[in-house]
Amino acid sequence: MTIPDNTASVFPMPAIGVGGIVFNLQNQVLLIQRNQPPAMGLWSIPGGKLEAGESLVSACKREIQEETGLITEIKNIVAVVERRIENFHYVIIDYLALLNEGGNSIPIAQSDIADAKWVDLENIGDYDLVDGLAEIIRRAFSIYSGNCVAGLYDIDSKGTDYIPLL
Repeated sequence: MTIPDNTASVFPMPAIGVGGIVFNLQNQVLLIQRNQPPAMGLWSIPGGKLEAGESLVSACKREIQEETGLITEIKNIVAVVERRIENFHYVIIDYLALLNEGGNSIPIAQSDIADAKWVDLENIGDYDLVDGLAEIIRRAFSIYSGNCVAGLYDIDSKGTDYIPLL
């Protein structure tokens, strides 16, 4: 495919985003409803753009806390997606995140979201989710519940290199 010379006017500058897929002890997933573009009004997982100088893990923890008030521990990468919608271009790294034990587990919509709630997995089809998210959540739950080992893991605990487990 040949990219036209005027790519700056055709495609927006790509941004790196992160998302956190969080489950609670009742096997519910944390969903947020977006109140800003892109995907305004749709349900998603907490997340947002990486800030200059910030690590991916720090960005994911920050976004979950900013949007829901919940404190989490970031685990493995479960998906990498690219989205070009509404004049936005994102490469998004989705992490499995675990609730911090002893912390509050009631999400409170904050920051740039309209709502935050725990949703039973069998009911996620009742929500108008961002494209492709339902399958990512289902697969992440298989990892979370121990039904499979998948994804990319931070094997040296530095938060910079993620590779498959062998």
